[in-house]
Amino acid sequence: MEALSRQVLTRLYQDHLRDLSWIEGANGDVVVHGSDYPAGHMVPSHIHRRTQLLCVFAGVVLVETARGRWMIPPGHALLIPPALHHAVEMLSDVTMKSVYVTSAHASLVNDRPQVLEVTDLARSLLLEAIRLQDELIDSRKSELVLTLLVEEILELEVRPLGLPFPSDRRLVALCRDFMANPSPNTRLDDWAERLAMSRRTFTRFFRQETGISFVTWRQQASVFACLPRLAEGLSVTEVALEAGYESAAAFTTMFRRMLDTTPRSYMASGRSFDRKYR
Repeated sequence: MEALSRQVLTRLYQDHLRDLSWIEGANGDVVVHGSDYPAGHMVPSHIHRRTQLLCVFAGVVLVETARGRWMIPPGHALLIPPALHHAVEMLSDVTMKSVYVTSAHASLVNDRPQVLEVTDLARSLLLEAIRLQDELIDSRKSELVLTLLVEEILELEVRPLGLPFPSDRRLVALCRDFMANPSPNTRLDDWAERLAMSRRTFTRFFRQETGISFVTWRQQASVFACLPRLAEGLSVTEVALEAGYESAAAFTTMFRRMLDTTPRSYMASGRSFDRKYR
């Protein structure tokens, strides 16, 4: 991944500030917006007064908050609660579209982010809403499209692509090391020893920090870390071996358990989404 020039970073940051100001000051209960970003760019931590649905049309996006890290591959979206500080990192070249909804739609407000699988109808409505907004068409059609879009968002299914992160700095360091080099053979006892804790104390401590068990976190983190590599076009076998699995079959079994689909089917649907909706 090539480093972005200072000139590009400055332009992207200025664009972000302009867009943020426009979104926060916009009239209406529902506002839509589209953006393109290069791989490696990071939108610094910020907040919105509205609930945001960040929908990824191409590429892979990582969103980090104090409540965890969420990865959004193509064909998925992250529902971000209002007033939650979040930073956005582009793990590849990204095309994203967002919906911003005021508190008037209280049914869309959650206390923590959720990754949702986006339907064809939601994608089409979002594209049409952006087109109408960009062309300054303030009509009955625009109102109906936005109303139906919000209704469709309420029907989107939650997907387990969230990865809770601890607040303890020592444990954060171990979690980040694992994300950089995931392995199904990473042992709880090794982490406990590195933190000078007994197995029992570490088990309790890890659950307090993340809300889930070490084994569950390790499984989720393994999938989480592999998605960008799959999105880059690496074969399932290559990704499986890089992640420390003995075979593609073992990796596929774990992947299916987590996401209810195979790695090939999962990324094929994302690429199909890219071609159809970019």
